[in-house]
Amino acid sequence: MLQSQYSFSVPFQFPVYFTRDAFAADNPMVVNVFRRLEPERRHRVFFVIDRHVADGHPDLAQRIDAYCTAHGESLRLTSTPVVVDAGEAVKNDLSYTLALLEKLNELGIDRQSFVAVIGGGALLDMVSFAAALCHRGVRIVRFPTTVLSQADSGVAVKNGINLFGKKNFIGTFVPPFAVINDAAFLDTLEFRDVIGGVAEAVKVSLLRDSGFFRFMEAHARRLAMRDTATLEYVVRRSAELHLEHICGNGDPFELGSARPLDFGHWSAHKLESVTKHRLRHGEAVAIGMALDVMYSVRMGFLEPSIAERILALLEALGLRLWDDALRARSDGALSLIDGLREFREHLGGELHITLLRDIGESFEVNEMDEAAVLHAIDDLEARVRAATPAR
Repeated sequence: MLQSQYSFSVPFQFPVYFTRDAFAADNPMVVNVFRRLEPERRHRVFFVIDRHVADGHPDLAQRIDAYCTAHGESLRLTSTPVVVDAGEAVKNDLSYTLALLEKLNELGIDRQSFVAVIGGGALLDMVSFAAALCHRGVRIVRFPTTVLSQADSGVAVKNGINLFGKKNFIGTFVPPFAVINDAAFLDTLEFRDVIGGVAEAVKVSLLRDSGFFRFMEAHARRLAMRDTATLEYVVRRSAELHLEHICGNGDPFELGSARPLDFGHWSAHKLESVTKHRLRHGEAVAIGMALDVMYSVRMGFLEPSIAERILALLEALGLRLWDDALRARSDGALSLIDGLREFREHLGGELHITLLRDIGESFEVNEMDEAAVLHAIDDLEARVRAATPAR
């Protein structure tokens, strides 16, 4: 029996840029990003804008048009920017993806054209997914506009939408052509979106950088007050840590089962679903981290004093550590336990849960003691109730 084996590798460049007022006429960053590989070409660009962003920046479409006109030798808009609904709704309804693909077809978008998406993580996911499907891959440039997307999800190689009630059930791994983080977009965010994004920065600090965790401990009040310089540093450092993991762990497309940066996420995904996204992703992750911290203490993995530092930081930032959805039931069973089973399926059939031994020191387990999970829920509720002043 004759057997031949072939292999190849494809190098990806993953540029992530940080700026302020990207579409100011005298800011060359955007045009330089689009012309990075082909400086002599006039590039066709189609912009998609998050409705929340368009409402907060009502002149954005005009500024984009003026910028492309000023750099007309390199950029040509295929149409006026299209404004699309924001939030998890665009990932829950397949019609948004199909409508976008129809638009790309109408405009004659080809593999050398660009799709540029300006918005939060959910819209970035959906538009990036549609671009990945179109012609097997159209160049995508992301402009994340939330703390969460600038610090975490917007600088990742994953995209997708929800289906059958399961988060990111369909999707692809496609690195963006580039990511441009414009700090000016953070100025108009609701407080809950600012702090929800910082929750992911806390997460990555717990897993990879104890010094970064101590920085946020020391500057928690400034972060809670939306101090611009402090917030911009946290966003940038969080993005750097996520990128170091993606580009340096040897498994950027998650071919294995491990998800070492998914601390607190097994329960967070279920909490988002159970609450029908009343809890936003960062808020659910904060609760999920608190639960896994309590579980780690109960199992003897983590010192109680370290756990208290973690919980205290999350609270100091203004994050809630309890939601009654933790007690939600379906057909008599605790919904959160179903979340463990769904997470196992998402990982390929073998459970990998990241837990903590110390700040900056994580490890993985392949099973969770369900009785201990239930006790950890009790412990978390008792701790939160005890810390809440009586009315």
